[in-house]
Amino acid sequence: MKAHSVEFKDVWKVFGTGSKLDLASVQRNDLSKAALLEKYGCVAAVAGVSFKVEASEIFCVMGLSGSGKSTLVRHVNRLIKPSSGQIIVGGEDINQKSENEMRELRARTMGMVFQNVALLPHRTVRDNVALSLELRKASVRQRREIAEEKLELVQLAGWGDRYPDQLSGGMKQRVGLARALAADPAILLMDEPFSALDPLIRRELQDQFKALSTKLGKTTLFITHDLDEAVRLGHHIGVMKDGKMLQIGSADEILGSPNDPYVEKFVQGSSRLKLLKAETVMLPLEEFKTVGQGQPLADAPRLRLDTPIEELLGLSNRNGNTPMVVVDGSGLDVGVITASSILRGVHERL
Repeated sequence: MKAHSVEFKDVWKVFGTGSKLDLASVQRNDLSKAALLEKYGCVAAVAGVSFKVEASEIFCVMGLSGSGKSTLVRHVNRLIKPSSGQIIVGGEDINQKSENEMRELRARTMGMVFQNVALLPHRTVRDNVALSLELRKASVRQRREIAEEKLELVQLAGWGDRYPDQLSGGMKQRVGLARALAADPAILLMDEPFSALDPLIRRELQDQFKALSTKLGKTTLFITHDLDEAVRLGHHIGVMKDGKMLQIGSADEILGSPNDPYVEKFVQGSSRLKLLKAETVMLPLEEFKTVGQGQPLADAPRLRLDTPIEELLGLSNRNGNTPMVVVDGSGLDVGVITASSILRGVHERL
């Protein structure tokens, strides 16, 4: 399915509204969360948030518990309706859609993965993945074929006949992702899907998810409280506090130029070295006709554009510091990495 953009335009969500609440006055006077609660007995879970998730990008919304990030993501599929503002999906204001239109939009355009994937225990892994297809009256053969295809995508080929209680936590999350992908949605809504997993498994799933997202071109709104996860996955990052979006930018901008005291404190102690990837340290391809000791360029080790610095260092050591070729999503050679280019990149961020 063609990728869609998602845009928030001055979105507010106030819980506990009473007859005394004047939302226009709240917006005009920019009342704090505490002041709103004291004066009106209400909570602004989302307060004047505006941003756009471009088609096919991963936009990470980062914040601590109570920041409003999970409430925000549920506006996209209208599980929560805004008190005011617009949510534009694929160029259309979803506030103007009927309930039937929204059900159709959710079924065909959106997939959602939560921290608890809530697999149905009495159904096989394959049947859990195919649930959305079953609801759409797809044939048994079509459901089986698509479910097997998605399980292979998330590296669970051969697990279709198992049951959820036979899976590890990381495997269950993979099944949840496969289920979200089964209907080929244009938009993925990810609400802290990996946060309950062990660090090594979490990182493995992050890498797999990013590779899948790049391959499939999905537009993703990814909710997290983990700065490292946001930096690792996000094309852009938004930092929330008390319902407000304090700063939006690339990982480099968030870590290197925080524009708010809270954001500065949030990223304090986080090294900018984690921003280093193959695409940030590679040299122009034209400078290299051969690599190593006359080794043809075609025989050099290949790396993805988003290969992180720690992996680059390990590969460089294992290959005896032989230069490595960087390829784009289409597999085309776009640059070359040498030991000196890695060191230069590290030096620039110290």
